[in-house]
Amino acid sequence: MSFLDSIKSAFKSSSTGGKIDVEKRFSRQRTAVTGTMANFFVAKDHDHDDRMVGVKILDIEKMELFENRFKGLGKPSEGEIALQMKHPKVVETYEVGVSLRGEPVIVMEYIAGPSMQNIVVQKQEEHVHGKRIDLIRDMAESLKYVHSQGFIHRDICPRNFICTTGSTTVKLIDFGLTVPATAPFMAPGNRTGTPLYMCPEIIRRRQTDKRVDIFSFGVTCYCLCSFQHPWQGEILNGRAALHHDSAPPKELVDRCPNIDRRLAKAIMNALNPKVDERTVDMDQFLSAISSVDSAFVD
Repeated sequence: MSFLDSIKSAFKSSSTGGKIDVEKRFSRQRTAVTGTMANFFVAKDHDHDDRMVGVKILDIEKMELFENRFKGLGKPSEGEIALQMKHPKVVETYEVGVSLRGEPVIVMEYIAGPSMQNIVVQKQEEHVHGKRIDLIRDMAESLKYVHSQGFIHRDICPRNFICTTGSTTVKLIDFGLTVPATAPFMAPGNRTGTPLYMCPEIIRRRQTDKRVDIFSFGVTCYCLCSFQHPWQGEILNGRAALHHDSAPPKELVDRCPNIDRRLAKAIMNALNPKVDERTVDMDQFLSAISSVDSAFVD
């Protein structure tokens, strides 16, 4: 069996439906979004009383290039990982399978609210006013859960947190770059992620562990609080991550003078470029903000 066939087999064996006739089963409700390794669209699922779902169709060639990095290591597929995730703050995956064209397909819960990315980039204060501390706790709980399941998400960023309607809560999505938190997958060299949220040990091709997610989480929280990046600059491509250990981040209290100091300290500790001085795990972060009632003080 070729490696390409093994990927398809993984999606078939772990799905509830095997082959999925995408065009017949789903009525697309929104224009597809093209990502790094997949296309995504919102649709009515005719096999389940026209419920609204998110449908992700993976680009098999791009996925194969990524998965080839771990050939022979027994890495579970994105679909297999997603199906394992059962937590109220993580998007639910209903089914995985293969399209009639041989593309891996993931059918998931539809979340109607805005993405954290849109909120941050467009500075949509109305969506998060008075809600930041609750949203931060939700994000922290989702990441704590992923880590408890023995995985490193590897792409924590605002784009991968989606708010529910009214922004009352938030859910973590996308396990396309997720790997097991075991030695073979934490070896130097796996340089993947979103550059603006990428920790120095990834960009410098050093040994990694779950703290790569904690760094990205800290940067995400910083952006949610301030609508600015801790290393604010004009470079937005892959070279942006080079600044994360060559220049100090802007202190969050300087950007947001009225932020709760305990929250600001917890966020800055999470995004510390020096991995040995960074927040150890998500329990430590949650403990640090346990008595914070509001992100900002009057």
